[in-house]
Amino acid sequence: MAAFLPRSILLYFLAHFLYQICALSLPEAPSSLHERAANVTHSLDVSSCPGYTLSDLENFQNGFTAKLTLAGTPCNAFGSDIADLAIQVTYETSARLHVNIYDSSKTQFTVPEYIVPSSSLASSASASASSSDLIFNYVNNPFAFWITRRTDPNGTPLFDTRISSLPKAPISEIVPGDNATTLNGFQLVFENQYLQLTSALPYDTNIYGLGEVVASSGIRRAITGNGTIQTMWARDIGDPLDQNMYGIHPVYIEHRYNQTTNKSISHGVFLNSAAGADVMIFSPTTSQSLIQYRQIGGTLDLFFYSGTTPKDVIEQHGEVVGKPSMVPAWGLGFHLCRWGYANVSETKEQVTRMREANIPLEVMWNDIDVYDAYRDFTLNPGAFPGSEMKAFMDELKANHQHYIPIVDAAIAFPTNDTDVVYPYMKGHELDVFLKNPDGSEYLGQVWPGYTVFPDWFAKNTISWWTEALRNWTEMGVGFSGIWLDVNEPSSFCEGSCGTGANLSNTSTPFFLPGTPEAGAPTYPECYNATISGPSGNITVNGTMTCNETEAQASAMRKRDLRTPVTLDTSSMTERGLGAAIESHINLNYPPYTIHNGYGKLSAKTVATNATHAGGYVELDAHNLYGTTEEHGTYEALLSLYPNKRPFIIGRSTFAGAGKWIGHWTGDNYATWQYMYLSIQGILQFQIFQIPLVGADTCGFNEDTDEELCNRWMQLSAFAPFYRNHNIKAALSQEPYRWDSVAAASRTAIGIRYTLLPYWYTLFANASTIGSPVARALFFEFPDEPELFNVDRQFMVGSDILVTPVLAPNVTTVDGHFPGRGAVIWRDWYTHDVVNASSGSLVTLPAPLGHINIHIRDGSAILCSGAPAYTIEETRQGPYSLLVSLAADGGAFGTAYLDDGESYPPGPNRILTFQTITGKLVIKSSGEYAVDQKLETVTILGVAKEPSAISVNGKTVGGWSYSTAQQEIVLPSASVDLNEETITIGWS
Repeated sequence: MAAFLPRSILLYFLAHFLYQICALSLPEAPSSLHERAANVTHSLDVSSCPGYTLSDLENFQNGFTAKLTLAGTPCNAFGSDIADLAIQVTYETSARLHVNIYDSSKTQFTVPEYIVPSSSLASSASASASSSDLIFNYVNNPFAFWITRRTDPNGTPLFDTRISSLPKAPISEIVPGDNATTLNGFQLVFENQYLQLTSALPYDTNIYGLGEVVASSGIRRAITGNGTIQTMWARDIGDPLDQNMYGIHPVYIEHRYNQTTNKSISHGVFLNSAAGADVMIFSPTTSQSLIQYRQIGGTLDLFFYSGTTPKDVIEQHGEVVGKPSMVPAWGLGFHLCRWGYANVSETKEQVTRMREANIPLEVMWNDIDVYDAYRDFTLNPGAFPGSEMKAFMDELKANHQHYIPIVDAAIAFPTNDTDVVYPYMKGHELDVFLKNPDGSEYLGQVWPGYTVFPDWFAKNTISWWTEALRNWTEMGVGFSGIWLDVNEPSSFCEGSCGTGANLSNTSTPFFLPGTPEAGAPTYPECYNATISGPSGNITVNGTMTCNETEAQASAMRKRDLRTPVTLDTSSMTERGLGAAIESHINLNYPPYTIHNGYGKLSAKTVATNATHAGGYVELDAHNLYGTTEEHGTYEALLSLYPNKRPFIIGRSTFAGAGKWIGHWTGDNYATWQYMYLSIQGILQFQIFQIPLVGADTCGFNEDTDEELCNRWMQLSAFAPFYRNHNIKAALSQEPYRWDSVAAASRTAIGIRYTLLPYWYTLFANASTIGSPVARALFFEFPDEPELFNVDRQFMVGSDILVTPVLAPNVTTVDGHFPGRGAVIWRDWYTHDVVNASSGSLVTLPAPLGHINIHIRDGSAILCSGAPAYTIEETRQGPYSLLVSLAADGGAFGTAYLDDGESYPPGPNRILTFQTITGKLVIKSSGEYAVDQKLETVTILGVAKEPSAISVNGKTVGGWSYSTAQQEIVLPSASVDLNEETITIGWS
């Protein structure tokens, strides 16, 4: 993402580097794999764990409760066995079953209700065992359960914890050299610092979700071979492959295909836990697969969704974690940012240059450059003076444009007694910061030097944060939205390193991009700067800069731009963290070591024994930090701008964060590989109910080049969130920098803005019923196995198919056209029908600057009739309608219209479009008055030229018909969309 360490591409060895150069305050890590907590001997082996016995079952209308009692001698594998548990099974809806296993004393940490309302969902249950689509089956001793479908009670269970259904243990290392992947037993284990639950899976089934991750296997998670280890621990890291990163989403869709019936059925599983965890998906034998949850705290609060389609599962998940907030219309425009705009003038220059190039720009952003000494809620007085910022904000507003600044998670700590840091002073007074075990303020290190961290469990934090944002606006920062960065949270040292340190040392423990010591960025695959120079151009002196040998040799090229630097730490006092270790609890080194990419849990973040209000410790609350900050910021923006929809983009997310924010996929790389990988990130977050998502277009880390940026600007025009952003000192990549990129961007943004009513309707549907905005092809075509791992194409809603070019130096692209010949796909640009045979790839022309877009038959899409430079200007123009008839002459679509900004959404108008034997019927309902007329109506698939066309029974002229495309175009329909019924007929 922007402003923070990974920007420089410190990947896997960054943690080790930081250990050497920061003032370390954690005890030395043990040499063995698992640390033994104080005064407790752990077996480090679950093979002797006795499981539990179910007793004292009590039925109620919607399910039952029971006791679970430890069935034998405690094994104390990685913690202390909890002898007495409770289980509550609730049939909450016909499609959702809730199974909650928790400690009877209720001392284990659980997710706050405002994030995921687990208890209230159970208390408002409306189904019963006899009406549910799902059946909970169990055995008492040893306790195990399995979930089946009512329609197929004897079929393969959806989730099955019986030992008899699992492979015989012990099973040696699944991943060679990783002894933590040894499977020694499958009993239910529930200890204070280790919980384990295992379910059988059909061999090599289709699993999607479990994130956040950039998975080398694609959108379908790996199950065979080394399988998948999805670690749940929020981490500040530049988009690594197959490792934990910013967000935590323990939900998956399983999509099962029946080769006998050629039909598929989906279900979902969500574990509502914020505990650090490994979720492992393995195939120990050639006929059996499994999923195993290993948590270092929390409870086992499980939700099962019956589906039966992937879209159903996603919507059912939204009913649990909350549906996304409605995006303001302007948020769907094009956003521009970079780390490195040095002052107001340079920032304003981008706005000017974009307009001169006629490339629509909706939102201008600033990175940490805007701050005074990198301190939140300040302005650099020389580079970004308040008066100039206010004038800039006024200018943007006058032109219907918007501004978003960055806000980092940590607050600068004063360097001396005369250093006035108002946000800190006020926060200190209100007691809103994280604490050390001894009650002092926890001092980490981020961009401004030593910092404190807001405690979002403290009662005054949101009001203090609101005041800080309000003060910032009064300085001249008239923001329309907020960008929340490094909120895992990130800290550049380990432990409370500022305690007793030289506070005047505000340097970062690494060289910043642009300094000689940091080295120069590299270029994308296929571009050789040694031969072609630093321009990034497609041609230099008439010669192509791309060559296939270079492309093949650098398929994955990343390196660290920051050279380790030895800092003077002689004045820094180390602070031990061991004082906070509770009896039989090791907060700093839990006995089970999850596969955190940095190793130690406290590496590059706040220490695990930092303390929140209410006595919560960071070990338990860590994975919620970003989402609690996002919720607080959402509430602050509602307070500052009543009746306006907040717009927030955040990095670290947990289940339910979509209620408050959108997301960008972090600090990616300017490579062709990462452009391709951006698609899986977009699709992944649809499952997580955060549909407003996109990547840093053209790449954040490293240098981009003209061809890559050309293709990526076109791809991202069809991502829900569309922003170009890159690192300081890298090659400038604003789309006006190259003529070819400017032209490609104008074309793609023009299509995006033409589709604005369609996009807006998709987000309205996401907000009201939880439907995904972007969709994997199999979401819409679940019975076509060739689509189950397709992530080089995607759909926008149900009607638009996107086939981007994801490789250099090519002029064609291969694509699937789902439907196996039963669906008619028409080209967006020409309206020609694609000649697609059943289940095979089609090669499409794709010259530079062209992205293939196709329209599904049976669709009716309301469009902007005159896409303009800004979203507001586009909304003020007329509407058009594009209808693509199916073979039977049918088509259907809807549109949602409102004022684009009110919170909560106010009066609206719902339009439905349906074709019925030679006529199009438009139904309109709602209180929102639509001023703009529907002018152009295009209908594709009309087999014969009509003799007449009528609107509401009156014959009209001026229309045209194309035989080749079977296309009617009525250019001046002038239809009032406020009328209850409008009929357009052709005969």
